[in-house]
Amino acid sequence: MSLSDPASRIAAWQAQAGRHDLPWQRTHDPYRIWLSEIMLQQTQAATVIPYYERFLGRFPDVRTLADAPLDAVLQAWAGLGYYARARNLHRCAQVLRDDHGGQFPDSAVALAELPGIGRSTAAAIAAFAHEERTPILDGNVRRVLTRYLALEGDPTSARTMQTLWRHAQAWLDAAPASLNMRAYTQGQMDLGATVCTRGTPDCDRCPLAPDCAARLQGLQNVLPTPRVRREQPRHHCWLLIAECQDHIWLQRRPDAGIWGGLWAPPIFPDRAALEAACVPLDGPVQNLAAIEHVFTHFRLLLQPVRLRLAGPPPKFLALSAMPAQHPKPGASRRGANPAIIPPDAGLSSWISIDTLADTGMPAPIARLLLSLYERTVRSSG
Repeated sequence: MSLSDPASRIAAWQAQAGRHDLPWQRTHDPYRIWLSEIMLQQTQAATVIPYYERFLGRFPDVRTLADAPLDAVLQAWAGLGYYARARNLHRCAQVLRDDHGGQFPDSAVALAELPGIGRSTAAAIAAFAHEERTPILDGNVRRVLTRYLALEGDPTSARTMQTLWRHAQAWLDAAPASLNMRAYTQGQMDLGATVCTRGTPDCDRCPLAPDCAARLQGLQNVLPTPRVRREQPRHHCWLLIAECQDHIWLQRRPDAGIWGGLWAPPIFPDRAALEAACVPLDGPVQNLAAIEHVFTHFRLLLQPVRLRLAGPPPKFLALSAMPAQHPKPGASRRGANPAIIPPDAGLSSWISIDTLADTGMPAPIARLLLSLYERTVRSSG
């Protein structure tokens, strides 16, 4: 094993010092590996583990997942955020069921053609399930490679990514044919997650330290180059909690916006729009305390208003024709409130308070309803 063979050093390090207790490491089943890889995108392993185990308990195989309604999948996913992952997961399972006999392709190239599976995720599945010799380049690996090569500039730019992919392939090309691809692939992830971390890299424990350019140049705490952070915009919206005889009027959020596919009360861009929607409705109105929810790129201030209707629940509330902050064709969406996208009017329903625990809702909505009704409401993120 030489300094010119980083892959073998990483594989050997993983066998001795890497992580070996993650639940998805106990299988070569591509379904379970795929599920873990999708969940681990932008989410730490400690957070993923309980969701992974509960999800498998509910959807133990591809066909069960494919046959399940999307609502059930989103409810099981609720709390992990980035809900496009769950929608793609469900769509991918249906493609596997309908076009592949419920079986995963055994090559990274074929896997990358499936919904929601990118190049690096496909490579990881192929490596763990079939020991295919193909490089990965997730966030942890990008950080390791960027420091090893002392690459400056935005690590997510197209030019830098091309350089990183080229070097990731070069590491494999330099490794012997006997390289343990499972240990190597897991080792890259472990190295970035536990040693070559974002804040304080522990170079004394790193198998790449002897020839890491960032360490040799004293740049390990500087690289990767931080992306320019803009001040988080703050958006404000109004929620109408219309209730009638232990039922709440909820609408399913559109896939294109925040909380895609989850259920929430009608959302309005301002108080005037909410009041206009309430004109034909009869019942006392109560202003509730505002709550703030922080997303990755913005803060959302939610102002809930409670409306109690008398009599039996009407069949339908005409609340979906709310003003929306859709940009004109060709216009930029920058500055638009991402919460103000009206759902399809057909995806609205009176939901019994007793069944809220089985309804996939955003975390701030679930917490709000819990405080209102003091019932068990499953929180989601």
